[in-house]
Amino acid sequence: MDLKRMKDSSNSSDSPESNCVSLFPHEVLESVLSLVTSHKDRSSVSLVCKDWYEAERSTRRHVFIGNCYSVSPEIVARRFPKLQRVTLKGKPRFSDFNLVPENWGADVQQWLRVFAAAYPFLEELRLKRMTVTDDSLEFLATSFPNFKALSLLSCDGFSTSGLAAIATNCKNLTELDIQENDMDDNDGGWLSCFPENFTSLEVLNFASLQTDVSFDALERLVSRCKSLRVLKVNKNITLEQLQRLLVQAPQLMELGTGSFQQELTPQQYTELESAFRNCRSLHTVSGLWEAKSLYLPVLYPACASLTFLNLSYATLRCTELAKLLTYCTNLKRLWVLDTVGDKGLEAVGSCCPFLEELRVFPAEPFDLDIRHGVTESGFLAVSAGCRKLHYVLYFCRQMTNAAVATVVQNCPHFTHFRLCIMSLRQPDYLTKEPMDEAFGAVVRTCTNLQRLAVSGLLTDLTFEYIGKFAKNLETLSVAFAGGSDWGMQCVLDGCPKLRKLEIRDCPFGNGALLSGLAKYESMRSLWMSSCNVTLNGCRLLAREMPRLNVEVMKDDGGDDHADKVYVYRSVAGPRKDAPPFVLTLWS
Repeated sequence: MDLKRMKDSSNSSDSPESNCVSLFPHEVLESVLSLVTSHKDRSSVSLVCKDWYEAERSTRRHVFIGNCYSVSPEIVARRFPKLQRVTLKGKPRFSDFNLVPENWGADVQQWLRVFAAAYPFLEELRLKRMTVTDDSLEFLATSFPNFKALSLLSCDGFSTSGLAAIATNCKNLTELDIQENDMDDNDGGWLSCFPENFTSLEVLNFASLQTDVSFDALERLVSRCKSLRVLKVNKNITLEQLQRLLVQAPQLMELGTGSFQQELTPQQYTELESAFRNCRSLHTVSGLWEAKSLYLPVLYPACASLTFLNLSYATLRCTELAKLLTYCTNLKRLWVLDTVGDKGLEAVGSCCPFLEELRVFPAEPFDLDIRHGVTESGFLAVSAGCRKLHYVLYFCRQMTNAAVATVVQNCPHFTHFRLCIMSLRQPDYLTKEPMDEAFGAVVRTCTNLQRLAVSGLLTDLTFEYIGKFAKNLETLSVAFAGGSDWGMQCVLDGCPKLRKLEIRDCPFGNGALLSGLAKYESMRSLWMSSCNVTLNGCRLLAREMPRLNVEVMKDDGGDDHADKVYVYRSVAGPRKDAPPFVLTLWS
């Protein structure tokens, strides 16, 4: 029966809801929706009609919450009754730069209490920039009997005692991923808390822990877990210990090594090289703390299969990187420190034709007198040889407008372009002109650009370019830039897909803030710190936009200046756990 006959044979009205019922029986719709995994697609489905809303609601198993205060856990539980996997983000991203005061909030405990009642079948929890206490981890470990996966990224408030509770009680755990957290390392005995009959672990990452762990317990755990595919250890694991782990787990796909500076005997060197050769499924390597060129060749047998090499903890020089990359012919992602210099990046351009993502981090970000690092020369070399590049994070000490224009001509498919010139308000060092034309070239050329971070000496012209050309931009980060409110207004008026706007130390004031009245409800958040915004301006915004949460943080109790402003949409209203230094404004 074709679509017209199906409509004609229906006794229902012509309303969208009725057509949904006649065309798609509920069981069929649920079966189809169970195959849809995109959050955006599922959200669109839920808006079609009431029946599709109910079908999407009952089949949703995973939810992503980009701001833990945009919704309450109670609302989530009412909206989605059968969730098994939750990703939850807390503090604004600028908390990574110590711009968010301590004890700001984002405590996970209330979420866990609600989830324990609503989702006793919860299997997976991924937290980023949340406050997580040891009590919360123990509550998590004892409240969800089938819990399988925990990821903590840039969280704070817990210690290895909390990890011990997870290891002791989560009998079905497949993933424990602990990355870049502000936590207390009480001792390394938490690995001993995994039961001796525990075998289900597939992902174990404790690379950011500072203290020693019980290596005997780690080795036994690795030997038992035959499905382990990701293992990232901390820098206290020696090369000799790493070799023993690799022998137990040749099936690894991702490896984070420990320190790479231990002295090895010839026999130990041969055994470690052999262990890497036997890891035939390995595609990601990270760690390599304090790597010595003498021992880097042990990696060579595994390099041909690598697609991601993270050297952000390895202070390699150009010759060391160049030799290593000759064996890494299939890399798609590369992270390095700027100690590799422009010559090292020339090697990247020569050896990595399939590279899609490059991140260059500063080895000494706060020492501006250091002369080593990377410049426009290395950036140009990479763009000339890596034409598939679409993601870049590039910390440098000098740049030119012409170089950036050439880079994006060579690689016009950038979706993420984050250029960080480390000297504040640095102009084009050759012409002494502002860097406006550099970012103008980026937004004109890279039509699929989604994320942009700007730096250097910038006038309002940069933001005019962004508003005029960056029609797919979702996230913009700005620091020490701009000339007037007009710049920010251009962005808010011209970027229809903008979701996150992060601004610090810019001259934008109340006029800029209030120019976004028609925009903020479609965005996830706005952050402004050390700008020219006042409390009165924030009150006007709150009065005009009652569905927004407008939070002001003052460094002191003095004048009308709003030191930090955080604006975000929320269906839960003002948060109830705001500390005294957070002033929540409403109409």
